[in-house]
Amino acid sequence: MYELFDHTADLGLRIRAENLDALFAEAAVALSEALLEDPRAIEPSTEERFALEAERLDDLLHDWLAELLYAFGARHMLFGRFDARVRPPRFEAVALGERFDARRHRVKTEIKAVTYHALRVERAADGWLAEVVLDI
Repeated sequence: MYELFDHTADLGLRIRAENLDALFAEAAVALSEALLEDPRAIEPSTEERFALEAERLDDLLHDWLAELLYAFGARHMLFGRFDARVRPPRFEAVALGERFDARRHRVKTEIKAVTYHALRVERAADGWLAEVVLDI
């Protein structure tokens, strides 16, 4: 489960999940939701693999979302389905999506960057919680 929240001139993502794998996958879905008017329009026709390493969970989450944002900005790739595996300090994921098509994909929010401001990943009573602020 995730929700979007306003943060001054930025946009925040608050993500909750029962485990780390689900948390990172749900965070990617939340990013797609923030970026597009209808992320369900993304066809899962292309598979890409991601692998990252970082000492801290919050750095792993930041770098994961930054990779997805880079894929959109530099290569015009959108992803809507994610299978994530978090085994600190390593993170691996498979993302399914397609190239941006202006006829079917409408950008909702121009996201400049994933920030470190108020970034957190922590255990919660019902699993895991993450908060990420996006520079818009």
